[in-house]
Amino acid sequence: MISMFEIKNLSKNFGGLEILKDVSLTVQKGSISALIGPNGAGKTTVFNCITGLVKPNLGSIQLEGQDLIGLASHQVTRLGVARTFQNIRIFKEMTLLENVLVGMHSHLNYGSKDWLLARSSYKEQEKQARETAYELLSLFGLHHQHAQTANSLSYGEQRQLEFARALATKPQLLLLDEPVAGMNAAEKSRLMKEVELIRQRGVTIFLIEHDMRFVMELCDQITVLNFGQVIAQGEPEVIKNHPGVIEAYLGAVEA
Repeated sequence: MISMFEIKNLSKNFGGLEILKDVSLTVQKGSISALIGPNGAGKTTVFNCITGLVKPNLGSIQLEGQDLIGLASHQVTRLGVARTFQNIRIFKEMTLLENVLVGMHSHLNYGSKDWLLARSSYKEQEKQARETAYELLSLFGLHHQHAQTANSLSYGEQRQLEFARALATKPQLLLLDEPVAGMNAAEKSRLMKEVELIRQRGVTIFLIEHDMRFVMELCDQITVLNFGQVIAQGEPEVIKNHPGVIEAYLGAVEA
């Protein structure tokens, strides 16, 4: 497979505390990959460095050869990186359709004059945006609720809406931060199928997750962090049986 995303020798200190130390990993284009490790291992800091929320002290982060370090979050988004968060971040008083349309904002090319004068460029782009938003809601079975406010959704549906909004930014790389946290078994099973559907749309997926059954069944490659350092990388079977991983994090994993 072709390498799409690469982190080399990433290090980050907060004061005198070393959060990440010489972290290197590669995500292959078209793959579903995971970053796992105990609480406090540095996983979210890696995501924050990728998306421009945190600037590392050392190292490089490249998306298809484009260096992301030093870019603001909106610039990273424009380059094709989208992210969801462990704590769902949607606009609960807005409709489902409006939530997804927000994700398209960075790709619309009309100005305030076009909007005020209702020019044809504005009307055409708005029409296309609404059609795309509706299609993304349909992907997650939410299209029939498009006019409802987001606060009417169940927890699992709110997570699906967050995914739909992330896809509205037209990402090449989708970062999922603990996507199945708080979900029941049926919701997890449905989400696993939906993540595969996202991959089929040509999106590469890189996720943080503590649910090891979900990770082992879904992911092609796994990187394990412990105390800010990479201790193992490989396919699920390799990680599942890695002595260092078992000792640091997994314990006994059911077959």
